[in-house]
Amino acid sequence: ATVQAQPGLDAREWDEAAYRRGILRERDLSCRTLFRAVFYDQRDEPDPDVLLAAASSDGSLASFSLSSCIASSASAHAAPQIQPAAAALVDPVCIVQAHSGPVYDAKFYNDPIQPLLFSCGDDGHIRGWRWHEMQSCLLPLSLQGDHVEPILDLVNPQHEGPWGARSPIPENNAIAISKQDGSLFAAAGDACAYCWDVESGKCKMTFKGHTDYLHSIAVREANHQVVTGSEDGTARIWDCRSGKCTQTIRPVQNKKTEGSWVGCIAIDASESWLVLGTSSS
Repeated sequence: ATVQAQPGLDAREWDEAAYRRGILRERDLSCRTLFRAVFYDQRDEPDPDVLLAAASSDGSLASFSLSSCIASSASAHAAPQIQPAAAALVDPVCIVQAHSGPVYDAKFYNDPIQPLLFSCGDDGHIRGWRWHEMQSCLLPLSLQGDHVEPILDLVNPQHEGPWGARSPIPENNAIAISKQDGSLFAAAGDACAYCWDVESGKCKMTFKGHTDYLHSIAVREANHQVVTGSEDGTARIWDCRSGKCTQTIRPVQNKKTEGSWVGCIAIDASESWLVLGTSSS
């Protein structure tokens, strides 16, 4: 007699590998932090799909198709019996293990011939990636990670201590790019900001003056200035030609919030207005 399997107890089609991958993915997603997401402006590209680059705490850079994300969200709403948390998950187009620690910031350098994606993180490195090379990868996601090599790898300088000792490599918390000359600016954990020449890979200038590590940085193109925000509670405006601080701004004057820091900086399109985000409520 043929024994029929009871519904729900037939393990002949069980996929152990898929089950393990699902467990690992859920665990990874539950403890991962997304530090930055940037859109790639591809108005001149033949493919109109909008792409998004995401920098995460696991050291990875991942690109996503915005149309796929929207389609997945629409499917989740159309099928209420599916749990939204599971239905909304979208696989990236490409994933690169960019840094050995968390990736704190990412910025696009929109070269018309070869657009680059720059990333920085806790390991003190700034790396440049060929964006088109990332998107054209044909490997399955399970084999991606180390399949793309950076076109540029910059490392923050170490400071000399007594008896020739060197300090640890300071982390990079934020980066900004000058569209005028292609310089790259980094806000580092040693209370300094660095200006790098993308073509030569050399540090052109160091901006010193803050008393605590830097959270953010922005470029003011028209005036050849860069603005930094720090844990010391101030924002400073620097002259990119001389490297000197031209103005110090303390946005929070209340004594009750003396420990407030400047966490983010934004400059409007006309470069006439500066907005500072602080830790005080």
